[in-house]
Amino acid sequence: MSETPRKPVHLAVYDTYADWETGHTTAHLTQRGHVVRTVGIGAAQPVTTMGGLRVQPDLALADLRPEDSSLLILTGASLWDTSEELAPFAAKAKEFLAAGVPVAAICGATAGLAREGLLDGRTHTSGASFYLAGQPGYGGSDHYVEADAVTDGDLITAGPTEPVAFAREVFARLDVYKPDVLDAWYGLFHDSDPDAYPVLMAASAAGDA
Repeated sequence: MSETPRKPVHLAVYDTYADWETGHTTAHLTQRGHVVRTVGIGAAQPVTTMGGLRVQPDLALADLRPEDSSLLILTGASLWDTSEELAPFAAKAKEFLAAGVPVAAICGATAGLAREGLLDGRTHTSGASFYLAGQPGYGGSDHYVEADAVTDGDLITAGPTEPVAFAREVFARLDVYKPDVLDAWYGLFHDSDPDAYPVLMAASAAGDA
């Protein structure tokens, strides 16, 4: 019996998005056989990242359905803090969570989710508790935790300084690596642990990394 094809992972892209925050995540998902597709407000509207790179989205946000995706990733961006232009992405995250499809948000994207009310009943983190406390409509302060990254069911959140921890949570949620290999991956890329390297090499030789 053939395996059911994996559904793509969708990466939201918009002007000023912090391209470094998801580099580990998307690179290693792709290396492990996952398809990553970019989604923007319009497929015909290129965006410019905070790093000055131009990206042509693969898909328009309005055409993205939770049932066609395995995960929606929302990166930080200056626009999360300066306007409501990115509110449609937070609304799409609400659709995903309601459908039981995971959402991973890092940095300023957590503020967008806070304004959408998506953090009120879920354990979460961000850059700082006071950052979220200042978001209109946020009622989740009792669920805020000081951590590098947090998974609560289908929601993953992380602060802006933790792209590696963010990737770890995504990999765990999607079963990208076996637990011992994931620990080694995190040890190498987050802690520069030399003991992690042979574990990853052995896993790679076995087709597990």
